[in-house]
Amino acid sequence: MLALNFFVYYLVLFLGRIVGKCILAFTFIGNAVSLYFIDTYQVLITDKMMGNVFNTRYSEASGFFSWSAVWYLLLLGIVPCVYLFGRRFDYGSRKRFFARTGIALAVSLTVALINMPNWPWIDRNAPKLGSLIMPWSYTVNSVRYYNSVQKRNRKEIPLPDARIATESKDLCVLVIGESARRANFSLYGYGKPTNPLLEKDGAVALIADAAATYTTAGVKAILDHKPTNKLYEILPNYLYRNGVDVVWRSTNWGEPPLHIDKYRKTKDIKAAHPEADDRYDGILLAGLEEEIRSSDKDKLLVVLHTSTSHGPTYYKKYPAEFEAFTPVCTTVEMAKADPEELMNAYDNTIVYTDYLLHSVIEMLRGIPERRSCMIFVSDHGESLGEGNLYMHGVPMLVAPKEQIEIPFIVWTSDEELQTDPTEKAGQYHVFHSILSFLGIESPVYDASRDIFRQP
Repeated sequence: MLALNFFVYYLVLFLGRIVGKCILAFTFIGNAVSLYFIDTYQVLITDKMMGNVFNTRYSEASGFFSWSAVWYLLLLGIVPCVYLFGRRFDYGSRKRFFARTGIALAVSLTVALINMPNWPWIDRNAPKLGSLIMPWSYTVNSVRYYNSVQKRNRKEIPLPDARIATESKDLCVLVIGESARRANFSLYGYGKPTNPLLEKDGAVALIADAAATYTTAGVKAILDHKPTNKLYEILPNYLYRNGVDVVWRSTNWGEPPLHIDKYRKTKDIKAAHPEADDRYDGILLAGLEEEIRSSDKDKLLVVLHTSTSHGPTYYKKYPAEFEAFTPVCTTVEMAKADPEELMNAYDNTIVYTDYLLHSVIEMLRGIPERRSCMIFVSDHGESLGEGNLYMHGVPMLVAPKEQIEIPFIVWTSDEELQTDPTEKAGQYHVFHSILSFLGIESPVYDASRDIFRQP
């Protein structure tokens, strides 16, 4: 890689001159930023991670600011750029150019041939190796990400028409969690009381795994009818097209394209309810009951896409009154944080999640004219230092269980429906379970992925 990088950098500099310097300066900055995240958060710069980068917003990206990031950028990015533009280069003759590039290629080829016995190992570990080699990790994977976006933005494949088969007034609230890992929910046996309200509500906790370790793929899996890389019609669009009233409220992003009328982002809810605090996910509940009561449809799906447990600034994700466990970590450099303080800050986000879900259940209890249910499922889990890994986004082939094991929590007002807590579920169960609860008959319905059972 040293020889290949020399070849490419020398080629760019010799042929591009001032433009080449600009390109090299860009890679110095990119290398510095990438190395900071690799060293600090143990991330892999894959196409999925570049998707996270391009889909993030200032409110999230600013949470990663630290003085270490400044030093990385200054010493490994800015200083080399100053040297690059400040030095006068003797580009030499074409003869020297071909000699140097030829030697670099010869060295690369020789090393590759000597390591032929290792090629199977390199091929097997190519995704991880490629994610750590700069500047190729972020340049190549940026191209790969945008290619996947082009494929994903093509017109979705419509599903067969569905039919509303029951006359009851039904309401389902689907809450999509962000970075919530199962291990830290007391409903699943965690030692700290992170779910005191849900335990009293009689919520059922199912064992479930995520289909991906990053938001866009995790949310797509929750809304898809089966595992697929194709863009099929997702649940909200499908139900809306077939006569169901659909409301989507979000403090997050990364969902597939939505084709519904009632799509509310934080700014929309804040504009309608100025008194609501838009720093936290509680704003998703502002005016929600009134919006539900105003619906004139018998079947109603409400989706709340939260961001409560997204790192690294866990301590900023909940109001002060939900700081049940102290002291808490207030640094974004998670590898340098006290493990107990980091865990306390994350656990407080779960306590706040418990409150939000309880509030949804209480709201549903206050609308007795509708048969209702609440389903909470996370997009993926979260690493908090286990194996020296933090946050999420590790490829599924090597992802730790902390990033895969997720909560799947269900509550319903219908006492006749049963949910077996010993039955393992997954994100693809959501589509079919909601069809079943709302009384929607569809050719794509899969009973094996329906969590609800009649007695």
